[in-house]
Amino acid sequence: MTSDSADILLVEDDRRLAELTAEFLEQNGFSVAIESRGDRALARFAGTKPRIVLLDLNLPGTDGLTICRELRETFDGPILIITAHDSDIDQVVGLEAGADDYVTKPVNPMVLLARTRALLRRVEAETSSTGQGGDIAFGELRISPTSRKVSMADEPVKLTTHEFELLLLLARNAGKVLSRDEIFNHLRGIDYDGTDRSIDGRVSKLRRKLGDSATEPVRIKTVWGKGYLFVRDAWGDIA
Repeated sequence: MTSDSADILLVEDDRRLAELTAEFLEQNGFSVAIESRGDRALARFAGTKPRIVLLDLNLPGTDGLTICRELRETFDGPILIITAHDSDIDQVVGLEAGADDYVTKPVNPMVLLARTRALLRRVEAETSSTGQGGDIAFGELRISPTSRKVSMADEPVKLTTHEFELLLLLARNAGKVLSRDEIFNHLRGIDYDGTDRSIDGRVSKLRRKLGDSATEPVRIKTVWGKGYLFVRDAWGDIA
């Protein structure tokens, strides 16, 4: 491993786990840089310029949630959190901080590899896609699939990778109720198990960023027992 550019920056203070994880990922075609301290993670990121960041939450120096928030100021690529906590609230907090996905410890290397590949595959597919009819516009909302940019009333809206993909999926299915299973399968490539609340958390954050109401949303509606609905004609000024 090297401090030069790498596909993956793995921020993990458990040295043995980090070495085993990096070895497995490298055996599967990725270059990996390891950082063990949170207070050095941003500098290591700047020197590494990774395609994806795998980030432990419990780190010496600076905690993972703080690092995640600070990375999101400049990094549009995927951030996958590695957490020892498997409660819904801990996962939602991680997603609220800007993460795109998470895996829980003990880490299953095959699951980690699959999630890493899926995140990178979706980013690359969206970036290279030119066959979706160009920009998508609804009232004041504009979405550019090619540049992966979103604006409301000509003001840029900063979204994480998964937030952008969720918005794009909903917008491309405007007027249609999408079930959690459909959304979950699209975003994570696996079937919804009926208990994971990450989709709900991501929708909630997306609403907030797009100026929708948290208690009485009119732009991205919850259809109880069925899923979520992107409303075509609700993207004017609702302030």
